Amino acid sequence: MKPSRFSEEQIIGMLKEQEAGSKTADICRKYGISAATFY
Repeated sequence: MKPSRFSEEQIIGMLKEQEAGSKTADICRKYGISAATFY
């Protein structure tokens, strides 16, 4: 398995942004990931 592009802290930050009310599509666009990867 290849290593993750994002650190654990970055992933937690993405999830917290989404919990705070940011749209998933906006977060995915910001970090360059697909919605399927996010979920």
